[in-house]
Amino acid sequence: MPKPPRSKELPVGLLTDPAMIGACRARDFGRIFKLLKARAGIYPSMIARRCDLTPSRVGEVIAGRRQLLHMDVIERISDGLHIPGHMLGLARRAWEAPAGLTVTPREPTEEPTPPDEPLTAALPGADVDSILALAAERDLSPSTLDALHSSIADYWRRDDEHGGESLRPAVVGQLRYVVDLLKEQQPAPLRDGLHSIAAELARLTGWTYFDARQYNQARAYFTESLALAKAIGDHTFMANVLACMSLQATYQDKPGDALALVNAAQDQARALLGTTPRVLAMLAMREAFAHATLVDHDATHIAISEAHTHFGRISTGDPDPAWVAYFNEPKLIVDTGIAHGRLGEAALAEPLIAEALRREERTNHRGRAFHAFWLARTQLQRGKLDEACHTAMDALVPAAAVSSQRVVGHLREFHAQLEPFRREPAVVAYEAKLRDVLPG
Repeated sequence: MPKPPRSKELPVGLLTDPAMIGACRARDFGRIFKLLKARAGIYPSMIARRCDLTPSRVGEVIAGRRQLLHMDVIERISDGLHIPGHMLGLARRAWEAPAGLTVTPREPTEEPTPPDEPLTAALPGADVDSILALAAERDLSPSTLDALHSSIADYWRRDDEHGGESLRPAVVGQLRYVVDLLKEQQPAPLRDGLHSIAAELARLTGWTYFDARQYNQARAYFTESLALAKAIGDHTFMANVLACMSLQATYQDKPGDALALVNAAQDQARALLGTTPRVLAMLAMREAFAHATLVDHDATHIAISEAHTHFGRISTGDPDPAWVAYFNEPKLIVDTGIAHGRLGEAALAEPLIAEALRREERTNHRGRAFHAFWLARTQLQRGKLDEACHTAMDALVPAAAVSSQRVVGHLREFHAQLEPFRREPAVVAYEAKLRDVLPG
């Protein structure tokens, strides 16, 4: 039999029990009272005394013959039993710690942790984090959404610089936080904003898995992102996610899927008034990739021409979504070169990729490595072995600076293409540089 608590504070295990949380959210006081008896040793007579109710009324509630609906009664139950206000849909109660409470640190009374002990020993466990999250007040406002959008922009910047492998735990954690917020009652504008942010975080998570060549996981998160965007009717973002899935299909050598997905993306975008030329240009280029993977020269050239036509219509006042800002002129140029390269049109591809590489941001390590390997491949196709090896050497430094299995895959493909030339001096020098920069 559980012992009655020595104070009015309820056991943490009860307050964090999903059954208790669900009962409080539904204001099902019959279930709440039963859980208090079973888990905290608080019997009906004690409940009645603490909440200023009659024992018979408490018994009727437990038996399901009476409901407690009046706000003053609910407040008395919260205060008498020390159920945190937010669990019952109330404001913070007077007995709860004030929101602005600050604690003056005191001098430590114990010896500091020795340096050789693991850092994690001083950190709270995941269960404590969950308890603290439950106890925290969530003052959601438009500025909260702005902060979340800013963090997403920072994640994408760091993904370009370092790859997504180390970012993924933080992104997934933030995604779970936002999904948790969506479970609570929110005003419609804030709820729509949270859906939008959750969709972006799910797409970013899918992207990190795609870049790691973990395609099943990537597809699962892309699909979740699609559903979140659909829930608020954001068809432009749905087009963006479908375009990501199309690009993944080209990597998986599924050109039919790639074309179907990008065509679905274009249907989403064209059905809307106000879809910006930059978005349409990006989607046309993804279509070109799909056609190039199918080695359909005519269709690829038509799609490339459409991409450039749309891009030429961009103006500074366009209401572009933030996620398409990356599709600038150097990106258009390099993607055009890659599409030609996929068709084997190396003479067209080489100068385009070289020009884009010269204009690319130095901090975009993955992009520079990725595009440099594409340039080396086109140079090799044109019989320029020495130039190809020199270009590939330049690619090794940014490749080493970023964690990206996609880049590693391109490196391996280029390395395999050098097989017939293994004894050539340029290839020997390249392989020596490869062992020096990327040992093992």
